[in-house]
Amino acid sequence: MEEKRTALVTGGNTGIGFETCRQLASNGIRVILTDRDENLGGKVVQQLNLSGFPDVVFHQLDITNRTSISRTVDFVKSHFKKLDILVNNAGHMGIVIVNEEKFKAGEGFVQVLDEKAHLLTDILKQSYELAEECIKTNYYGTKAVTMAFLPLLQLSDSPRIVNITSRYGELFFIHNEKVRNELRDMKTVTEERLDEITSRFLSDMKAGKLEENGWPLTVSAYKVSKAAINAYTRLMAKEYPKMLINSVHPGYVITDMSVQTGYITPEEGAKAPVMVALLPDGGPSGKYFSQFEISPV
Repeated sequence: MEEKRTALVTGGNTGIGFETCRQLASNGIRVILTDRDENLGGKVVQQLNLSGFPDVVFHQLDITNRTSISRTVDFVKSHFKKLDILVNNAGHMGIVIVNEEKFKAGEGFVQVLDEKAHLLTDILKQSYELAEECIKTNYYGTKAVTMAFLPLLQLSDSPRIVNITSRYGELFFIHNEKVRNELRDMKTVTEERLDEITSRFLSDMKAGKLEENGWPLTVSAYKVSKAAINAYTRLMAKEYPKMLINSVHPGYVITDMSVQTGYITPEEGAKAPVMVALLPDGGPSGKYFSQFEISPV
C-alpha cells in the first residue's frame, strides 16, 4: 500500500488555510494544521475529525518564533519522519482598517490604489510598527519555516512547497525601477539582497520616504513582502531543483483579512493552492500562479 503523504499548513485555523487543510485531507493527504492560536486550533481540528477527516492533527506554530518553529519540526520528525508538502499560508496585512463601513462601501481593496492614497487616510492606517510585523511574518517567517523544514522535505520522494502570495506581490506595484528589475532578474538576486531590499523598505518607511524612493504608498509592507516572497520562491526553486516550489495568488477571497470583502469564497480560494500542492512529478517549479494559471510577476 502506498504510504500516506503528509502536509503542513501554516495559519490553518480560518479562511484559505482552513480550506486548504480540508481539501488536502479530502485528497487523502495526512494534514498537520498549524496556527498561533492553540485553543481555536484544537476546536477546528476536532470539527474536521468529526466531519470525516481523522488524519488532520493540530500543532501550535508561531512562524515568527524560532522556538515554536523548532518544536513543530521536532513534532513532525518524531511522528511522521518526513514532510511531503509545506503550505506557507500564515500572513499579516501590515495595515489596520479603521472604518470598515467605508472600506466595504468602496468595494474593499478595489479602491486601494496609490493614486488615491490621500483619500484613504480615514479608511486604513499603516505604520512602521505594522510594516515591521508584516515583513517579519510574511517574508522572514516564511523563510524561517521553509529552511527549518527543508531536511524533512528532502526525505520525501515528491516534496512540494507552496507559498501563498497575492496579486499585490506583482512588480507593477513597486515604482522603484531598480528594485523592480532586481526582483525580476533571477541571475543576480540573492537571499542576502532580498533581505537588504526589505530592510531598505523598512528604513524608508520609518523615515517617511516611501514616495521619494519609489515604494508602494498603500498596503506598502504587504506588497513588498509578497514581491520578496515571489522572488524567494524562484530562488529556492533554482537552488533545490528536485523540489517543486511555487507561489500562488488564490484570488480576492472573502476572509477576515479582507474584512469579508472579495469575489470568491475560501473554498474556491483554496482550490489553486491545493492544485499546486498536488502537482505531479515533473511539474512546473519556481513559478507564480495567478489562481490556476502560470503568470509573469
